[in-house]
Amino acid sequence: MKWQGRRQSGNVEDRRGMSGKGKLAAGGGLVAVIVILLQLFGGETGQQLAPMIEQIGNGQVTQQVEQRELTNDEKVMGNFMATVLADTEDVWNQIFRENNLGNYKEPTMVLFTDAVSTGCGNATAASGPFYCPAGQKVYMDLAFFDELKTRFGAKGGDFAIAYVTAHEVGHHVQTLLGTSNKVRQLQAQTSKTEANKLSVAQELQADFYAGLWAHYNKEYLEAGDIEEAMSAANAVGDDAIQKRTRGSVNSDSFTHGTSRQRMEWFMKGYNTGDIRNGDTFLVLID
Repeated sequence: MKWQGRRQSGNVEDRRGMSGKGKLAAGGGLVAVIVILLQLFGGETGQQLAPMIEQIGNGQVTQQVEQRELTNDEKVMGNFMATVLADTEDVWNQIFRENNLGNYKEPTMVLFTDAVSTGCGNATAASGPFYCPAGQKVYMDLAFFDELKTRFGAKGGDFAIAYVTAHEVGHHVQTLLGTSNKVRQLQAQTSKTEANKLSVAQELQADFYAGLWAHYNKEYLEAGDIEEAMSAANAVGDDAIQKRTRGSVNSDSFTHGTSRQRMEWFMKGYNTGDIRNGDTFLVLID
C-alpha cells in the first residue's frame, strides 16, 4: 500500500508510550479462549467483551503505568496507522455525501499496548482490535498482527493491517447509521442462535464496508494488497478458528461468519463500490 508522504489523521491517540500492563485477577486462560472464539476483529467488543472479562476476573484489573520512548519502527507504524485512518475519513466523508447519509462523524483511533481502559470497560491485548461505541473509538494493539501471522497463518503486509482497521471503522459507520442499535434491540428479543446470526450479519457488513473503502482507495493499492486482505479474512473466519482451537465446527455458535463469507463480502464491497449492495441482513436473515 502506498502511504508514505500522504495525509495523516489528527484523530489518533497514541498511548503506546504510556501503556499500562494489565493483568486480570482470575480466569485469564478462559478469557483468552472466549476472545479468540467470539471476538476476533472485535466488533463492538467494548460492550460485549469487557464486562465479560471483568466478571470473570472479579472486576479487577491491575495496571502499572510505564512511560518510554517509542522505537523508530513503532513511530513508523504509528504514522502508517494515522494515514490509513485518514484514508477512511476521506472515503466515508465522500460516501456519506454522495448517498445523502448526513455528516460523517470521524472516529478516534487509540493505539495501545497490553491493556487499555475504555469508555466500554477495561480490555487487554487478547481482545485484538475492537470498536467501542462509547466515545466512538477504535482500539488497536498492533502486536495483534504478529499473532495473526504466527498463530492464525495469515500473510503479513501492511494491507492486512489496513483491512482490519477499515473493518473496525465499518462498525463505527454502523453506529452512525443506527445499524448497531437495531441489532442490539433485535438480539435482546430473540434466541441465542438467532442473535448469533444477527452478529454474523453485522460483522460481514463491516467486511463489506472494508472492501468498499478499498474500492475508493484503489489508486494507493499495490500488487498483492488484496491478497493480503483475503488471507487475513480467511484466517479469522469462525470455521477456521473453531477447527484450529476445537477440532470441530459448530455453525450455530458463529458470530463473525465463515472464512468464505468474510472474503466474499469484502470482495463484494471492493468490486461494486456501492454501499447499497451491503445489506447482509437481508441476505443472511430473511
